[in-house]
Amino acid sequence: MTASTNTTSRTAGSTDNAFIHRLQQAVGRKYVLTKASATYRFRRGYRFGMGDVLAVVRPGSLIELWRVAQACVDAGKIVIMQAANTGLTGGSTPDGNDYDREIVLISTQRMATVHLIGEGRQVVCLPGATLHELEERLGKIGREPHSVIGSSCIGASVLGGVSNNSGGALVQRGPAFTEMALFGQVGPDGQLRLVNHLGIHFTGTPEEILADVEAGRIPEAAIDWHAGRGHDDGYATHVRDVDAATPARFNADPHRWHEAAGCAGKLVVFAVRLDTFPANKNPSVFYIGTNDTYELEDLRRHILTRFDELPIAGEYIHRDVFNIAETYGKDTFAIIRMMGTRFLPMFFGWKSRIDITMQRLPLLPSNLSDVLLQFISCFLPKQLPSRMCDYRDRFEHHLMMKVSAEMAAPVREWLEVFFAKSGGDWFECTPDEGKRAFLHRFAAAGAAIRYRAVHPQEAQDIVALDVALRRNDREWFETLPPEIEEKIIVKLYYGHFFCHVMHQDYVVRKGHDAMAVEHSMLPGLDARGARYPAEHNVGHLYDAPEEMLAHYRSLDPCNCFNPGIGKATKKRNWVAESV
Repeated sequence: MTASTNTTSRTAGSTDNAFIHRLQQAVGRKYVLTKASATYRFRRGYRFGMGDVLAVVRPGSLIELWRVAQACVDAGKIVIMQAANTGLTGGSTPDGNDYDREIVLISTQRMATVHLIGEGRQVVCLPGATLHELEERLGKIGREPHSVIGSSCIGASVLGGVSNNSGGALVQRGPAFTEMALFGQVGPDGQLRLVNHLGIHFTGTPEEILADVEAGRIPEAAIDWHAGRGHDDGYATHVRDVDAATPARFNADPHRWHEAAGCAGKLVVFAVRLDTFPANKNPSVFYIGTNDTYELEDLRRHILTRFDELPIAGEYIHRDVFNIAETYGKDTFAIIRMMGTRFLPMFFGWKSRIDITMQRLPLLPSNLSDVLLQFISCFLPKQLPSRMCDYRDRFEHHLMMKVSAEMAAPVREWLEVFFAKSGGDWFECTPDEGKRAFLHRFAAAGAAIRYRAVHPQEAQDIVALDVALRRNDREWFETLPPEIEEKIIVKLYYGHFFCHVMHQDYVVRKGHDAMAVEHSMLPGLDARGARYPAEHNVGHLYDAPEEMLAHYRSLDPCNCFNPGIGKATKKRNWVAESV
């Protein structure tokens, strides 16, 4: 087949008109977007990725999603499933325009229902359910979801996390995982089938089953409580093995792939069933500073191996991250602190509309929204507690450790002894300080993007790596060779310290190829036994290893869902690229 240009502004042919009409019949004309300006915020990734689509479709029910998926399969279109579009590796957006079929991007955000089952011990989440909404629902009954920190701050979806085995900050629970899901799969014969592995018995046609799931018609007698795991229940033991020469978690670990879990958009997932957990009441946050990386590693090893209970979270930031986030993440910090995460979708929608308008006005910068937001942030009051700022001045390395109320006293006593013989220091946060400390850490995730946007004369682009280090790696802090160092303006190191997962963002100096800089870094990571990506999945940035590609081929033999992931072929039926 001749490669399509996939341009959204072209005039559709009669076949495409009939197809678009079928989509409109399925979901309503209002929810089929074809104009470039209307599809822009869906086909442009949060940090990376951009391409054209024939249409963006926004179904409002599982039956509508089934009908849209069926129409796309019948018409031979590519389907890209997208939830919140908060990914960092472009995994839910098109990657350029070199596909051999036209793309339909399906946004699932209108299907955000969450059903509690077993008095809230588990949940059934539909495709658009967000971590924030799930956290709020469970909070009312004293429980919490698998992930409550970090991703929930930027509106990420539950299914997005499961589909990519996303990690998150919680030490005890590991990557998002379930063996129970309801999904659509296209077999080798090209037919779309509904597969019910939710562990809940339903009868009837696919549409009748989907209607029951959506409505929450889930009688207790229909639930098999032994159907499978709703989270990785072995991770707490796994992460304690600090002498293991392998990482604790990374996306290409086949032990955490199971149908919807780790599918990376290779299935149409209608619902997942997940475990929930008792909420931690009155946790304590300890803020730790040091100038010695070995000291911090000794602390990590002791906490993981000598205490009966694991911390809730342990987040590391370098001093440079502290400074960059204080300046370039200040508005994000303030918005979440004052208005909560519920406001973020509206905020990003407003920002996207400004960016689209700027594209039509060549005399104004395309990044005007970031410039304006950065200007406004200059007038915001200081957001960070004075004790944190004092530690910034004293120490290069910072760790925020959250523990349960039961664990707080023994940790407090141990820190007193540990730091009496070292050069570091610590303090126990007030509840407000603790919230601000963790919010500052997560505002750092977008700080490099803002820095690049407001310094276009100096910054070429960003290299963003999330790296899983070996559990026994004492040399966890990176030292770059001079030939790479000279090409970088800013290095930002932050991450989930107890899991040895580091996020490493580099602002590349003007005039240097960011992709070439990234490739020059990878041999050093390979030599250290690191694995990457750790939790954001391969997307369109990383080469998927052969075992991962085999997994994708088994899920999607026609290569009709999200082709090109892991830099694989985008061709129908996985036909190899011509040499």
